[in-house]
Amino acid sequence: MRLPTLLSNRLLNNGMKAPKGRTRRKYGLMTLAISIPSYATIIIYWQHSQLSINTRDVNEIIRISKDSYLGGSIEAFDLSVNYLKLIKEAAGAPPFPPLVPSASNARAMEDFLPVVLPSGVTFRWRHRARAGSLSEDSTIIRAYRIVVVRRSSVRARIESLVWDSGRINVDEDTGAPDFVKWGGTLPPSIGQILEWQVHIWDAKEAMSSSSWEKFAVGPENKVDWLGDWISHPEDLSTFDRRKKKGKTALNDECKGWQLRRPLPLFRTQIDFKEILGSQDDTIISALLLISGLGSFRASFDGIPLSTSGPIDPPFTDYSKRVSYRGFDLTPFMIGPNGRLHESHTLGVTMGSGWWDHRPVSGMVKPKLLPRGPVTTIAQIVITYESGDTRVIGQTNPEKWQVSRGHILESDLFTGESIDLMVLEMMESWDTPHGWSNVTSELKSNMDPTKEINRWTKPIRYHTDITIEQRVQEMSIKAKAMNRSAAEGYPVPQEFSSPIGKLIPNEIPPVLPMELIAPDEIHNLGSGRWLLDFGKAMSGMLHFGNGLPKPIVPTNYPRAHGFKSASSKNDAFITVIYGESLELTTGDINRVLVAGMGLHDGGWKHLSKSANHTKNTKCFPNDHEAILTQRDVYVVPKRKIARQKTLFSKARQSHFKTHSFRFVEICCIENTPTGIHALLYRTAVDEWGFFDSSNVNINGGYELVRNSLKSNMLSVQSDCPHREKLPYGGDLIASSPAAMHFFDMSGFYKKTITDWLDAQWSNGAYTETSIWQNLNDYAGIGRGAGETVWASAPPVLTVRHMQHYGDVELLALSFENHVNWLKFLGSYFDDGMRTKNYDDELKNYTGRFSGLGDWLAMRPRDTFLTHTAFAMASGRCVAYIAHKLGARSVKTAALGFAKKYEGRISSLYLKNGKDNFDFPRGSAIHTPGPEMSLFTRIVPGPKRCVILKNWFKREGNTWPGDEEMNFLNEISETYLKHLVHSGEVSKRKGKWAMGWSQWRGFNEGILAIRYSLKVLSDNGFHHIALRKAAGFGFATPEYLLRHNATTMWESWWRSEDLYSRNHPMLGAFAEWMAAAVAGVSLDPTTTGGRTALFWPRFPKSAATIQYASAIQGTARGDFAIAWRFELLPTSEFTVRIVSVNSNFIYHVT
Repeated sequence: MRLPTLLSNRLLNNGMKAPKGRTRRKYGLMTLAISIPSYATIIIYWQHSQLSINTRDVNEIIRISKDSYLGGSIEAFDLSVNYLKLIKEAAGAPPFPPLVPSASNARAMEDFLPVVLPSGVTFRWRHRARAGSLSEDSTIIRAYRIVVVRRSSVRARIESLVWDSGRINVDEDTGAPDFVKWGGTLPPSIGQILEWQVHIWDAKEAMSSSSWEKFAVGPENKVDWLGDWISHPEDLSTFDRRKKKGKTALNDECKGWQLRRPLPLFRTQIDFKEILGSQDDTIISALLLISGLGSFRASFDGIPLSTSGPIDPPFTDYSKRVSYRGFDLTPFMIGPNGRLHESHTLGVTMGSGWWDHRPVSGMVKPKLLPRGPVTTIAQIVITYESGDTRVIGQTNPEKWQVSRGHILESDLFTGESIDLMVLEMMESWDTPHGWSNVTSELKSNMDPTKEINRWTKPIRYHTDITIEQRVQEMSIKAKAMNRSAAEGYPVPQEFSSPIGKLIPNEIPPVLPMELIAPDEIHNLGSGRWLLDFGKAMSGMLHFGNGLPKPIVPTNYPRAHGFKSASSKNDAFITVIYGESLELTTGDINRVLVAGMGLHDGGWKHLSKSANHTKNTKCFPNDHEAILTQRDVYVVPKRKIARQKTLFSKARQSHFKTHSFRFVEICCIENTPTGIHALLYRTAVDEWGFFDSSNVNINGGYELVRNSLKSNMLSVQSDCPHREKLPYGGDLIASSPAAMHFFDMSGFYKKTITDWLDAQWSNGAYTETSIWQNLNDYAGIGRGAGETVWASAPPVLTVRHMQHYGDVELLALSFENHVNWLKFLGSYFDDGMRTKNYDDELKNYTGRFSGLGDWLAMRPRDTFLTHTAFAMASGRCVAYIAHKLGARSVKTAALGFAKKYEGRISSLYLKNGKDNFDFPRGSAIHTPGPEMSLFTRIVPGPKRCVILKNWFKREGNTWPGDEEMNFLNEISETYLKHLVHSGEVSKRKGKWAMGWSQWRGFNEGILAIRYSLKVLSDNGFHHIALRKAAGFGFATPEYLLRHNATTMWESWWRSEDLYSRNHPMLGAFAEWMAAAVAGVSLDPTTTGGRTALFWPRFPKSAATIQYASAIQGTARGDFAIAWRFELLPTSEFTVRIVSVNSNFIYHVT
């Protein structure tokens, strides 16, 4: 999307009508245009006394909606309940799969239906001026009104009015609300499917109505669930220490995991009598409420209910809380003529997800995650015209069945294996036509592969471990609790994890958001084909025409062998995914995406020897020592004669997202056709855009955008292939950019809640939102993550308030954040001393224990980052306390912050050099001056001299292996070119790449943002532009030059370790919109009410000639566009649509 044409021209050429007598004027130097949704400003709290319940009947509601839809000048759009929007169809949904003849003719009505609890319904919407409206009409909202109705999906008519707020007048000084709470006399009923609409009155009292949006109401408490969690009986037995299967002790985690494959399918039958209920009552709606661990896909009468699947439910600590989904089954239950269908089948396909992935220990530690056999829970709520409801189809062993299915293996870190013969054999398993009674009881010690298509009764999920026992066990492992203080629990024999509270989805599901055709297809020989999709992403392939018949090469290319199939002469096709290509072989570099960090470590990428991984527990035996992203499609030997037909039925994997730009398919004779990549991510709205005349700056912006899209798989992960985990430091660094690009309101609220669940009883926050003991050594001990990383919850809470104005989240998290501050107050100083940081830093020469400004080119000052984020935690708690009116907490938190601010200031100005460095420092560490200036630690009189001395810093050469080896291989002519351009210079007698202080980046994940903001805000925007638009090593241009489409984990090239899809160094993207174009949220705003328009115009047009940006907010979209014109001259025009009128600012 090119904003100069789509945005700049619209704004600069007066897309909104100006008031009479006003015209846009253009002057010589530049033109600047700004669009402001300023009519949506201040939060108010809902007052029940204002409500007028059921003031109009249903027909009046319908009439008003029709008559006034185009009347007013202000549109309400993006309606949401509890931050959730209805998604009718995912933007990248693939073609509908082939269906069996017995499948229903009905279709799911939406890809995602928001579900809320009866006690907590919050309405939100955004505003925009209607095209062609006058600005004086659209700058003020006079009033609004919310209407909630119950509609019959089959009859397509409103059945009853549920709640009508009546007209609510808006005070001009306070403005329209950030949110409106449900105000009905009674809460909505569980099982209801409702629709709502908002009416807006503009400055001229003209009214407009939004479209109707749909949501459902789900169970809130355990007693509301009539269904039970159910599992395959043999799966649950693998978590019982008292039982054995053959000679295998079932406390052997890997053997137990293997015995739980193939994965199960669950189903139940629903007959006419269950649905009908009272003969005198008419059915209005049918709502399926369902969840499953690891991941699930629901189908009804052979029809998939959503294109979701990977990581559904979203990743949380499943022992604390588990999300459930809602699906509108009404069109399946009632035909177009209003008649009830006689019988139905509800099916649930299961994947492993985070709950039961292959137990390979590496960067991710499965034993620290809650684990158990795959399990599901479901029930259907029928709502009748009378308002009565009835629950049917609930999961239990009496009416449900379970069988092994077509998914031989589904693993979060490797991939999926699918038996296409079983897929065909069980095609009608989830339809009434394919229903059969339980065939027989399973025999003890039966081979799981013999259980395929053998339907048996499931059993209720159960375990001996309580949530209290699990929390205590993890606390002791994290050293957040002394073992001596532990309570005694009996040794559990059934050791699967407890399952947490069921809650509705807090965020949209992971859905296919883009459908991408390959840019290029290359024949690598031996039946192996390489597909290049042009950019990196998370997702999988979709085979629109199925797969062709495979061939058997003399030798399978590396990693394409599949021993479990070839040993039985089964036919198979393998699909391998990767981010980049090997420099030496031209095929996929597998080590860069090796799950859980099992890399080969060699610069020529030679595989580790078998001896290296043979003792790695549960390592796949055919991955050639490198854990590989791979899907496999298999046809057993006995069906070889039909393999062409069977392979044509392959469409896609469902429960594993891969990180890739390149894909290898092997081994097939002809060019694959009909193939697309499905980009999967959490389906949050994308609302931020930027463009400029500078290609390098634009390229950097796109690198960050693509990386964030790849790492939004229900958590904001570090990389989408290895750990897949939400790290606190990464979030602190990149969340401003993420909130520029996307509506992260619900997503970050869930993220904060994840951390609240993970907080230890002593108040310590963890490094990742689900504890994994990855870098606890770098923290202050007692269970706390590294201080920067562990400070993410309060920092993110404050940023969330600024953007979305959620006071309820402040109240929800307040006690947790206070406890974190109390923990720091009790243990921070002593913890730092145990890490060898003495009080006066007499012995400190740079990096001690800590992560600091991670992956910077310069040495890292870990004392500064530890202490500064203790200070930041105090500031954040003080802010939250202020918003909640907790004065004593605010005073204490400010005192805490001032203590550490003063400590930093006194120590870092102690040496008298005014370079803001620790006493023995030599002005080379990061993040020194830039952090101190950004955070206002530096006393006012010292700011200018600190800034001046910062400019004395210089770049250096880089000794990295990849760059040094590259220089050894290039021609002398090209080497001279690099020397002439300044990219290469001598390092200890050898040519080396160089990094620049002021024409590129040397900063790590934190100081990138600090440095750009400080430069642009203090009159040195031209230097900030020079850094972002620079060329050569450690710049976005360097990444682009090396064919990058996403941000790298490091500024230097890595062919064996650091990820090629990692957003943590991408903080500069938000600066591009805020400073280069000039639109951002005002630093003091809440709820996105106030925007700051401050384009830092360059000193010349040499670097950049135009820029434009859109910043989405909870209120609406703010937009800006500027360009230089008719150079040279000294005048420009600013056009601002304000609250009361149009101002034309003419500056000379």
